[in-house]
Amino acid sequence: MKSFPPFDLKRLMSTVFEPTEGKRLCILIDLENPADVEDFGFLQDESLTIQRHAHDTFYQGFKNGGLEALGMTGGDLFAYPLTGGSNLDMEDEAFDLEGKQLSLEKDIYPNYGIILCISTFSATAPLTAHAKKFGFRGATLHGLNEVILSSGLAVDYNEVSAEAEKLRLALTKSDEFEIDYAVEGSTYTLKIVCDKQDAQKSHGLCRGEKPDVANLPAGEVYFVPTGAEGQFPMRYEDGTLGIMNVSGMRIQNATLLKGDQEVIDAHNHKLKSDPVTGELGELGFGTQELPVSGRDIQDEKIRGTIHVATGRSDHLGGHLTPDLFAEKMNATHDDILFSPTKTPEINIPQVRMVKNGETIVIHENFQITDYLVKALEA
Repeated sequence: MKSFPPFDLKRLMSTVFEPTEGKRLCILIDLENPADVEDFGFLQDESLTIQRHAHDTFYQGFKNGGLEALGMTGGDLFAYPLTGGSNLDMEDEAFDLEGKQLSLEKDIYPNYGIILCISTFSATAPLTAHAKKFGFRGATLHGLNEVILSSGLAVDYNEVSAEAEKLRLALTKSDEFEIDYAVEGSTYTLKIVCDKQDAQKSHGLCRGEKPDVANLPAGEVYFVPTGAEGQFPMRYEDGTLGIMNVSGMRIQNATLLKGDQEVIDAHNHKLKSDPVTGELGELGFGTQELPVSGRDIQDEKIRGTIHVATGRSDHLGGHLTPDLFAEKMNATHDDILFSPTKTPEINIPQVRMVKNGETIVIHENFQITDYLVKALEA
């Protein structure tokens, strides 16, 4: 297993956000009752481990010389209400440590050059939209835990970016990808069309003055599909396995493979009442050598894993914005991660890239093939 240096807040911030000098920084956390941020009241709740990491590692790290070492000011901590889902829009209200109610759009976004969001639910999509509007840079670090701090945030993001770029160049301008899934004795294939688009990368660097939001830990190459057909299995939270039947770039319906039929029925009701919830908005490939953290934010960045995502895609350059959903709470971006630990019942025997009339095997059994190994060695 790859070894990692100790987590270093200054190294992380100076690498990701160069330049940091003269920038004003704040931290956002999400709480069921955001007023509990007053006088650090939320620290009394031992279940709020993510928010405690935000306080102990980042807030205290900045206050105890970290900001000064980076040439930055601020270091303020604010709380906003839990959104309840991945990449749902955030409410505008927020609270400061004195218990004062504030507006994100009036009091926070315009007044900080760098914003870190350390939260339960991912806020990458809404923060990216606000960054473009208000001109700040930032990073989302949802699901933070000890494993992520000691590995995914301890790496050198110059190296992460360089490796991601090598893999991006190997995959870019593909016509389509074919993904085989083996589960319960059967094999299913999903075809995702990319139409020779430029591959994108999540590489952790958010430099210069251009408004942008990094997703940390980073390390993936991804596409926004232009089409999708076929079938793929999905493991629901309770362990139920279903087969997603895809046409026209959307999951049209799900069928039960193993588990609870009521779970499948509920999903089908959602797909029928709000069809865009089934649209495939991303295909992603992990690029880093990392330990399993138990959090998708890191585990989808592990080399050899693959994820597809449904729903909102505007933060990735796609067309699916929150206003296109029938229900506000459905406007999520949900990654469906396939890995040996997240989906032990599901294997991916092979992933094939079709490019310039040639079919190239790029993954076998959650391992990259020689094609990508050689790209990394180049």
